Amino acid sequence: MTIDSRPQITGGLDVNSYKSGFIAIVGRPNVGKSTLMNRLLGQKVSIVSPRPQTTRAKIMGIKSVPGAQLIFLDTPGIDKSGGYFHRLMVKTATNSLEGVDLILWMVEAPDPLSHNDKLILEIMMSVKPPILLAINKVDLVEKERLLPTIDRFRTLLPFAEIVPISAVEGDNVALLESLLIQYLPEGQPLYPLDQLTDQPERFIIAEMIRERVFRSVYQEVPYAVAVLVEQVRAREGRALTDVEATIYVEKDSQKAIIIGRGGAMLKKIGELTRPEIERLLGTQVFLKLWVKVRSDWQTDDEALKRLGYLQP
Repeated sequence: MTIDSRPQITGGLDVNSYKSGFIAIVGRPNVGKSTLMNRLLGQKVSIVSPRPQTTRAKIMGIKSVPGAQLIFLDTPGIDKSGGYFHRLMVKTATNSLEGVDLILWMVEAPDPLSHNDKLILEIMMSVKPPILLAINKVDLVEKERLLPTIDRFRTLLPFAEIVPISAVEGDNVALLESLLIQYLPEGQPLYPLDQLTDQPERFIIAEMIRERVFRSVYQEVPYAVAVLVEQVRAREGRALTDVEATIYVEKDSQKAIIIGRGGAMLKKIGELTRPEIERLLGTQVFLKLWVKVRSDWQTDDEALKRLGYLQP
């Protein structure tokens, strides 16, 4: 997606009194980027799980408030580990910094400057947009530890703002939003005011299913799962939608774990996912899930394109 090519929507608004822009949320894996974006939006757009690198693609979340439109880009975690697919995710994250208006860098209070944070610091030293630093998970540390952490970061970069927050509890999130608006450039909204994301419906459904797989069997099948929604079809004359999706794994043993004894685990995943899909689609859902083995999905570009992780 080329950010600057998006159609602009005037709607008779006075661009001199309105602010809008793109905000890249970056940070190391599992620092709370998706949780924060969902909190800011007031709705769930990015999936979350206890596993690092749950976010695999750049996810856009759009929040329109009186006088401003904030367009958030939730990005995969940045670190040095992993193979081909992991490197693609990191490239997605770093490419997201191009053309944005603000950068929101997230670190966590319990471990504020890890090895991966130092890697991100090097990247931040060469970017042009204003950088706001959000120190997340302040609910997990004593207040006495925060001031030295803030002072330390002030010596590293000329941050526009440094804000201690808790994305889970919501502490200081409203303050952070008001500061982001303050630093946005003036301009008209770039998306319809009622739009929440630019992600295709099928991609969102696939992510919902993948989240449930992660939460159900993440100890046994950590990163080897991808989901492709094969069909979303509304039944004529009924408030019912058929959804068919395939869960891809890399090994037969992983397939057996996801299916479970007598299909019990796959049934559980479907039962837990279906209500979320119904809320998304606004209809009842008949959900069919299959599990297939594809050992090369993480290294095959065509497979990654079909799954939505690589641009065609």
